[in-house]
Amino acid sequence: MSAPGWPARLAHEEVAVRPPRSRDGAAWSQVRVRNAAWLERWEGRPPRSEPAPWANRNSPAVFATLLRVQRREAKAGRLLPFLLTVEDRVAGAITVGGVTRGAFDSAHVGYWVDEGVAGRGVMTTALALVLDHCFGPVGLHRVEANVRPENGASLRVLSKLGFTAEGRHRRYLFIDEQWRDHLGFALLAEDAPDGVLRRLVEGRSGA
Repeated sequence: MSAPGWPARLAHEEVAVRPPRSRDGAAWSQVRVRNAAWLERWEGRPPRSEPAPWANRNSPAVFATLLRVQRREAKAGRLLPFLLTVEDRVAGAITVGGVTRGAFDSAHVGYWVDEGVAGRGVMTTALALVLDHCFGPVGLHRVEANVRPENGASLRVLSKLGFTAEGRHRRYLFIDEQWRDHLGFALLAEDAPDGVLRRLVEGRSGA
């Protein structure tokens, strides 16, 4: 039995998001390994485990294990794992996690993108697609994002999409061999009643 709004494929022009597939493992691994210097400093790991080489942490075998977990969590309605593609080539991922129903109806979002397409609005567009889906078919009221203060590129994405800063989380995640503070942001369904993507596109066109 599928959870509300899942699975889903969403697209706008050359940018699309869709559920990951078993055959994506090699492409996912290649993009991740190629982007080690771009991604590794922003990604956490369990502090009690020994640090493994980036290539080992992003192998096709690791992808296969990750995919099994994601599919189980997605079926249970706790996760929406999206692979981001540009012209049908793997270029990143967006994961909506911690989906909680009831009076909360909220989740948090994480994302990464290939440095080769960074600065072109790819992640902003893809995240807008996912947010509209979350506030529509998935039925969420609130989506949170937590970002390190030093991550200017990610902060710009959230700003363009209308996220509101809500505070600072002290020593929030273990990243780059230290517990790092994060800034907390949130977007509510009522913040973009006509759609996040529509507001984004109209802003770009000056409408």
